Amino acid sequence: MIEGAPMKNFARITVDPAQMGGVPCVRHLRIPVATVLRLLAGGLTEREILSEYPDLQAEDIRECLRFAAA
Repeated sequence: MIEGAPMKNFARITVDPAQMGGVPCVRHLRIPVATVLRLLAGGLTEREILSEYPDLQAEDIRECLRFAAA
């Protein structure tokens, strides 16, 4: 978890030691926040990411960005 970023402010980001080694993920899905951020950094649009990961929602992507900024 990011120091100084209380999880209660990120309802769509979950950290579970029993899932994905405890890395921050989106809504208990096996999609790490870092994966979403890498896709964005690689130039994919929100629409392209949602197409590649149909379990994601647009708000999940925005929450990943807010989490990274915190």
